[in-house]
Amino acid sequence: MLQQPLRTTFDLGDGREVAIETGRLARQADGSVTVSVGKAVLLATVVANKEPKEGQSFFPLTVDYQEKFASAGRIPGSFFKREGRLSDYEVLISRLIDRALRPLFPDDYFCEVQVLVTLISSDPEILPDALACLAASAALAVSDVPIKEILSEVRVARIDGAFKINPGRTELENADMDFIVAATEKNLMMVEGESQECSEADLVAALGVAHDAIRVQIKAQQQLRDLKGVTTKREYTLPAINEAVKERVYAFASDKVYEIAKSKSAKHDRTDQFKALEEELLAKLVEESTEELPFTDVEKRLAKKYYHDVQYDVVRDMVLNDRIRLDGRQLDEIRPLDMEVDVLPSPHGSALFTRGETQSITTVTLGTGLDELLIETAASSKYSKFILHYNFPPFSTGEVKMMRGPGRREVGHGNLAMRSLKQMMPADSEFGYTVRVVSDILESNGSSSMATVCAGSLALMDAGVPFPKHVAGIAMGLITKGDKFSILSDILGDEDHLGDMDFKVTGTREGICGVQMDIKVDGLPMEVMSQALEQAKAGRLHILEHMYKAIPEAREEVKPHAPRVVKMFIDKEFIGAVIGPGGKVIQEIQRETGATINIEEVNNMGEISIFGVEKSSVSKAEDWIKGIVAVPVVGDVYDATVKSIVAFGAFVEFLPGKQGLVHISEVSWKRLETLEGLVKEGDSMKVKLIGTDPKSGKFKLSRKALIPKPERKPEPGEESPSAN
Repeated sequence: MLQQPLRTTFDLGDGREVAIETGRLARQADGSVTVSVGKAVLLATVVANKEPKEGQSFFPLTVDYQEKFASAGRIPGSFFKREGRLSDYEVLISRLIDRALRPLFPDDYFCEVQVLVTLISSDPEILPDALACLAASAALAVSDVPIKEILSEVRVARIDGAFKINPGRTELENADMDFIVAATEKNLMMVEGESQECSEADLVAALGVAHDAIRVQIKAQQQLRDLKGVTTKREYTLPAINEAVKERVYAFASDKVYEIAKSKSAKHDRTDQFKALEEELLAKLVEESTEELPFTDVEKRLAKKYYHDVQYDVVRDMVLNDRIRLDGRQLDEIRPLDMEVDVLPSPHGSALFTRGETQSITTVTLGTGLDELLIETAASSKYSKFILHYNFPPFSTGEVKMMRGPGRREVGHGNLAMRSLKQMMPADSEFGYTVRVVSDILESNGSSSMATVCAGSLALMDAGVPFPKHVAGIAMGLITKGDKFSILSDILGDEDHLGDMDFKVTGTREGICGVQMDIKVDGLPMEVMSQALEQAKAGRLHILEHMYKAIPEAREEVKPHAPRVVKMFIDKEFIGAVIGPGGKVIQEIQRETGATINIEEVNNMGEISIFGVEKSSVSKAEDWIKGIVAVPVVGDVYDATVKSIVAFGAFVEFLPGKQGLVHISEVSWKRLETLEGLVKEGDSMKVKLIGTDPKSGKFKLSRKALIPKPERKPEPGEESPSAN
């Protein structure tokens, strides 16, 4: 019989209880927990190898979050009817966990670790992304896998002016701030989210609320760890060290690295110089090799590591002590900017944005409602009319790599840019197009995701999307040592690699639209965070000034070669008439006009979007639909088409789908015995609706009523009617 699980609980602050359990499921994993709230249950496991692979020089951490469709009582819609590769949504949650956990493992720990978090029961109101990192951290807490601190993660949202921790799915729709925050007991570790132009002070306040909630969750994990009886972490094999080689590397390379670092050279020139110095160092160590100081492959591998340690230490000290950056800029200085819109003739909108050695060419495509993106999770399926894709080809960094589709980095960077630009996108009811933005990075030396935000904003305005304000982005860096710290604006790729923080902030002149922050050290004090935000604001405003010079506002109309769109709203009872039996009517309209028509019921109304490459086709389809939904009015005049001739008159179509009879007596003021030779099928005529047949309800039409009545000629001997 399975043992009873160990269990701790805590309150989210509004009566909702969260339970963490261990000891019942997945007992062969090094650590295993379930986190439950409402009907939602997540299972988190952690397994770590006992020894690192031979020659391992980095920490191989794998984090995967997956949702089982059975958790929501659904069968996957794929051909194989089973869960496949991770969706973008699952990749984004995996990244939220990974980015929070990775800095908390010891620097000298190289054993492979795999963290798996699975949604095994779903609740339609519970968002699992805010619980996934809590589950992963709890699994590590009850294991003997070495990790320096316990942490947790919460969502903090502002709804109706008040902050709430982990709001429900429905509540979140009304939030104007939405951030996921990870932190330890003392320090922030990761922030990601979006807002509708919040201030820097509002963000700091939200982070404070989140940190208080996280401390409660950490305490619950500590209680579960104590119940499990975990008091120590496992011993592990430390990487090889050689102090003699280290001293020789530092003695030879430190001054030379400093000279290269402060030379203000371009990225590739600097890389070439560092590489040449490394080769010179290795050659010297080989030359000086003796029996007492041998230089085998082991020493060579260590020498390379120590050489990179020299670069790390020297560049960081140069920034902290000399206030000198690799490219010679001031700490808060932005690299040279160059931007241009309408750079490509065929896309519906385009922009080229260059900042230093980072460059994005971004295009905008306007599509129909049929182009909407289906976003499917275990708990929900919804469509999005705003899509952003980010591509990072290897040539952008001068490298040769296999291209196997977007990786986690591309998904994460694209999502940040999408969330930022989405804040300024018009509502679906105001702009009928589906909008796809694609950013292709042509050069990269730091913060290509922020270049995507800037280029995307420019391209959207170029496309004629009613985008009210520009959104810009900037990446901030941090270098710390003891009590010293330096905050860097618009960081280079090397500054990102050698620094302690990658902090991206996007927004308008009025406020913040998106944030993504990763900490590579044990945490970030709130006062440093506040200073970084203020410095980021100054940099963002500088970039926005240049963007408004490139294109001050959105074009009044879409480009001539972009599809035209018209929106119509009809009473919902007419939806069936427009579609027709089996879609016959709407298909005929599309076939005859060349337009694309999308119709759906929204708020008890029929919402129709008509798309066409040419304005004439859109107008023709619009008139056709207006005819279908129009209510015939007695006394109104219509352009009709003769559909058939019968002995007693002609049947005509005077509105799309609506026919009536022009009786032979209503064709002319003359008495007619037949319509032969006067009217034939396909003829056009103006007719007036004069009533309906009281028995059949069919429409009665008259051509005669629109023809002036001729004066009657007097009979012989009869006085003319006009005579006085």
